[in-house]
This record gives sequence, C-alpha cells and structure tokens, in this order.
Amino acid sequence: MSKRTPEPVYTTAIAVGRLVFGALRLKPTVTGAEHLPETGGAILAITHFGYMDFALTEWMVWHHNGRRIRFLAKKGAFDKPVVGWLLRGMRHISVDMTSGATAYGQAITALKAGELLGVFPEAGVNRSFTVRELKTGTVRMAAEAGVPIVPIAVWGGHRLLTKGRKPTLAEARNVPISFAIGAPFAPDAALDVEEQTTALRASMQKLLDEAQANYPDNGTGTWWQPAHLGGTAPTPEEAAVLEAERQRRKAAEAAARSR
Repeated sequence: MSKRTPEPVYTTAIAVGRLVFGALRLKPTVTGAEHLPETGGAILAITHFGYMDFALTEWMVWHHNGRRIRFLAKKGAFDKPVVGWLLRGMRHISVDMTSGATAYGQAITALKAGELLGVFPEAGVNRSFTVRELKTGTVRMAAEAGVPIVPIAVWGGHRLLTKGRKPTLAEARNVPISFAIGAPFAPDAALDVEEQTTALRASMQKLLDEAQANYPDNGTGTWWQPAHLGGTAPTPEEAAVLEAERQRRKAAEAAARSR
C-alpha cells in the first residue's frame, strides 16, 4: 500500500502527536534509521517500558519516511468509545486475548499486503526496564508472512507515562527519547522458533544496552533507571512478582463484577 494513500484519522493523529511532543520539547535521537524499510511488509519488534512507546515510534517512523504502522492492541482499548474509534480509524488490529487467531490472521494479511506491523513481543509494559522473555508470535508471523523483523529499542519514553507511575508535566518536559534500530532479519520457518525468538531478544537487549549507555541524562538513583545500572526500578524478579499480583487483583475485580 502506498504511504500516500489518504488516511485522515492517521494523519490527524500524527499531527496531534507532533504538537504534543513538540510542546513537551522532547529530544529525539535515532540511530540505525537506515534499517527502517522504505517499502514492503515488515514487523517492528519494539521494547515496551511505557504507554507512549507506540505513539513515539509512530512519530519517529513518520518523520523518517512517512510510513504508517499498524499496531496490535488489546480488545479492551477498542471497546472504549473515543480510543476505539481512533484505533479503528488508524487501522490498528484488535487482539482478543481469549481468542487470538483472528488478530493473527489479520496481521498476516496486512504484512502480505506490504504493511508495517508494530508489536511488543514482551506482551505488556515491563517495569524492570530490561528485555524480559519474548512471546514467539513475532517470529512465527514474520516467517509465515515472509517478511523481516526490525528490532527497535525505545529508551526514555517511559519517563512520560508508565505502569505505576504518572510523572508531572514538569517531569515530562525536555525528556530525551532514544531510538536504537537494529538490522532486519528474516526468520526461517524451517528453523526452531524458540531459538529465533531468543536471538531476537538478545538483539533487542543489545540495542537497549547501547541506548542506555549513550543516554544523555544520568539515571543513577532514579525510578526510571534499571536496578543493574544504579536505578531504583524493580529487578526483573521483583517486577515479575508485582505483575503477578496486579493480574491477581484484576482477576479478582473481574470476578466480583460478574457476580
């Protein structure tokens, strides 16, 4: 699909995002932009530490070559009146966690039609700010559709909004946002999907390490820096416990509502 095909909702959303990010005076830095495909289907496999990572990546890619990204998003977001209208207008793909086959099929169709698909292989915001174990769906989709995967690390976006933390407007201003983009690779359906997923995780972690090492702000002692780099973020093990507790509370609340 041509990037010039009119999509008023997507174009408007990008314009609003540029205004908001401009007003916040965010400071983007991009390395490896030459790896972003100019044409054809591809999966962008993105780290996920903050709720704005998808919008920041859209902003970055649009600025680079004007291409649109179709993200996989949870069905609950599509069920919300305004947000759902926006997601549908931008042609993102709804994922029902109880039945993912439909979304998987739509993703394959979009990739074969030449779309860019944005995915978060960790399947949820990660409080430890390290790359945890990935789901295998990204590799399986790319292999089936015959498209490459482009790994991307986004660092700094979590300082705008993340799980369990809502920074003030002052804290969100002038935040550096780093994008580290790795070389694309094409998964092979004949090879082990687990091994290829492990390789993808290693690539994403390496990009993240580079982004963190070159980040202009010193995060020592801050909530937004991972523990192994001197920050106060929970360790991967602590983050797993927090997430398990959050899921337990959500399940209990859902059960109480259904009574």
